[in-house]
Amino acid sequence: MRRVVFYLFFDPQGKVDDYISYKLERLRRHAEYIFVVSNGQLTDDGRVKLGTVADRVWERENVGFDVWGYKEAMETFGWDRLAEYDEVLLLNYTFFGPIGSFDDLFATMDADREIDFWGLTEHAALRRHPFQVDEPMHAHIQSHWIAVRRSMAASEHFAAYWDEMPMITSYADSVLLHESRFTQHFLDLGFRSRVAFPTARYEVDHPVLDSAAEMVRDGLPIVKRRVFFHDPLYFENRSIAVRRVVDELERRGYPVDLLLSNLARTSKPRDLVTNLALLEVLPHVDLGYDASAPLRIAAVAHVFYPDMTGELLDRFGHLPGSVDLIFTTTDERRRTAIRAELDRRGLDADVRIVRSNRGRDISAFLIACRDVIESDDYDLVVKLHSKKSPQDGYQRAETFKRHLFDNLLPSPGYAANVVALFQRYSSLGMVLPPVVHLGYPTLGHSWFSNRGPAVKEAKRLGISVPFDDTTPIAANGSMFIARPAALRPLLRGDYSFDDFPDEGGYADGTLAHVLERLLAYSALSEGYHIREVMCPELAAEGYTMLEYRVQATSALMPASPRRQLIYLRRARRHQIKRKQERARRKARRQRLAAVKAKLAESERTAKAIGPAYRLVRRAYRRTPER
Repeated sequence: MRRVVFYLFFDPQGKVDDYISYKLERLRRHAEYIFVVSNGQLTDDGRVKLGTVADRVWERENVGFDVWGYKEAMETFGWDRLAEYDEVLLLNYTFFGPIGSFDDLFATMDADREIDFWGLTEHAALRRHPFQVDEPMHAHIQSHWIAVRRSMAASEHFAAYWDEMPMITSYADSVLLHESRFTQHFLDLGFRSRVAFPTARYEVDHPVLDSAAEMVRDGLPIVKRRVFFHDPLYFENRSIAVRRVVDELERRGYPVDLLLSNLARTSKPRDLVTNLALLEVLPHVDLGYDASAPLRIAAVAHVFYPDMTGELLDRFGHLPGSVDLIFTTTDERRRTAIRAELDRRGLDADVRIVRSNRGRDISAFLIACRDVIESDDYDLVVKLHSKKSPQDGYQRAETFKRHLFDNLLPSPGYAANVVALFQRYSSLGMVLPPVVHLGYPTLGHSWFSNRGPAVKEAKRLGISVPFDDTTPIAANGSMFIARPAALRPLLRGDYSFDDFPDEGGYADGTLAHVLERLLAYSALSEGYHIREVMCPELAAEGYTMLEYRVQATSALMPASPRRQLIYLRRARRHQIKRKQERARRKARRQRLAAVKAKLAESERTAKAIGPAYRLVRRAYRRTPER
């Protein structure tokens, strides 16, 4: 068939990720003409990238959502010219593919000459429309892929449909006025349709979301982006394991780095890590490090407590291959102690004295080791520091330190497995331990007072990743392994030691704590994904305690997480109302007390001036003038 494709693209920043190019390159063999319409201005790089895979790239103002993008693109292309093609495809950016190729799909659908339009997937009919409760929703082809044959595209009905389309001002409008209407509208006019992967094959109303892994196994050549960043509790309620979708994509040869890179910078990190189960519980036995392709590693540590130098060297010693050691410290006395331990072990290191300890290990890393981050001499930077946290008390401090050290570099085999993750995934930008929760009130609260300042600082640095609501994916304790390029957005701050508070002002909301929470967001903003890593021992300890905590609180609430949230939100609203009522009663009491005080003062004043007033009045009456 002679086929013209109208591909709707949107990105708030105008960036074009490689999954777009990959898709359009493989669509080209099935399309004579590709018209890309971008709802918004593209970056120069994005414009060039699309230009290599499309016949025309048209940028328009982002009005009318994808519906008006299609409408105006087809009007610009010309209805007469459109009628010259055997098939018109309306596609958009909301899916990854092809998984395998599009060949089988087009071969199957091209063989059916009796249809006028067809779709890739569909949504089942619903008794009640999600956006319009007083009427049902018909089964309909989903708008991410609609193919229209010449018999329909050249008809007056097709042009009239778009000509009469009202302005779309919301997602609800897009569904009500186009997606859920299109199929039934043209069926009512007598046109015939087909769905390549109908809902009848599956036991759910929305299989492209709820049965994605099964559909891919059945040959569906795409997967919706929403599968990976949708509400995790939605999937939990339906017992859907999204990571199995990724496993299926890898098995069928789709380059998942394209998927991970796009999702990293466009999704809430906590949702993405949860849905894709980006937590690796790694064994202490090397399972696949490629020694023939070693990564160049810089091991960086800020040493405020020189007595921990040996412990830091032990951890760095687990890393595979040769490693360059770079230590920072605060004065000559500490540097001498560090060098003594290095000499004792026969090791050499670059030991740097920082101008100030303001900002501690964060400032030492971003300022004194800026050259390491900027350089392309290293593939990975491993960052540790001499952590004691005396303010937390011994037991909590030891738990936190063990959580960081043992989840990053507990043994040579484990360290090799961590580095192997970077060998396997080119889009992996950082690995870090999961949020510490044993002994710390972090779950649901670990932004503490840092979120507002972090949003402000991220904007200044050009970091535009959607922020997590309560518990960010963050390098708490500021120990991690990362690609230098993933950290470079933080260098845009051009920080000096004077930007950080002194020891007396080291608290949440200050720059060091803010940057600690932005380390992962920096990597994500550059299109690198994040993985958390745990050793088996701490995974067992952490999971069992986490399970106990959840069951202890769940026992006091409804069973399902969604009902628990409803219960807690109602309780919180009730609590807020009670606080507001108490505040109102307190204000009334205060106003009443103020009035009473004024009355009492008036009475005292009256009593004080009463006798004097009577004397003056008596004297006035006796004056001769009177």
